[in-house]
Amino acid sequence: MVKIILSGCGGAMGKVVLKQAHAREDCAVVAGIDPHDHDGGEDFPVFPTAGQCNIPADVILDFSHPSALEGLLDLSKRTGTPLVLATTGLSEEQIQSVHRAAGQSPIFFTFNMSLGINLMCALAKAATRVLGGLYDIEIIEKHHNRKIDAPSGTAIMLANAVSGELAVNPDYIYERNSRRQKREKNEIGLHTIRGGTIVGEHEVLFAGQDETLSIVHTAHSKEVFATGALSAAVFMRGKPPGLYDMSNMMDSAQ
Repeated sequence: MVKIILSGCGGAMGKVVLKQAHAREDCAVVAGIDPHDHDGGEDFPVFPTAGQCNIPADVILDFSHPSALEGLLDLSKRTGTPLVLATTGLSEEQIQSVHRAAGQSPIFFTFNMSLGINLMCALAKAATRVLGGLYDIEIIEKHHNRKIDAPSGTAIMLANAVSGELAVNPDYIYERNSRRQKREKNEIGLHTIRGGTIVGEHEVLFAGQDETLSIVHTAHSKEVFATGALSAAVFMRGKPPGLYDMSNMMDSAQ
């Protein structure tokens, strides 16, 4: 049984994670961190900050807010507890902090916890190796109207994966209305749609002469992200310091 400290336990995703954890036999939440829910009535203690958490656990799982990152990295380093980061919207500076911290702590970091999205990423890379020099590549992402960051971290993850397979690093184009020029060959367009209750949809479009190929992933509920995050927490128990991601977990399952 993997014992988990859940950061963001009072949030929307935190509640989904709790529901799924209760239904699993391989993990359990033993403590929570949430500045808005330290009186939440859960069957485990909840602390306002990571620095106040004194419950031993096997893994820290974060579904909170980028502002909590520093305290969680400190908690992981101080206790030697692996940290699974599932929070989106981290800045470039914060991502660099994660990479530096992985030299001392075991950290699992990905832009999306869905197994399907990470398989999509591998498929997009394979398609780029075949089509990248001949086809224009565009990435379209759709989310609910409450999502703050744009483009999504997953869209950027897909763009970075595709870019790594191209002979020349492309330019990322986030909007075209001010450019007033034809599309350049060496670019990837990233397009954002926000509306309603869309959980998440990502498409990588390869547009060639007289044909197009689309790789699409649609999340129908938040449960897919909770499932991936809990599986990552189970995977991370006992891991040595280093930076881990979904590819490491999928490789271990083969």
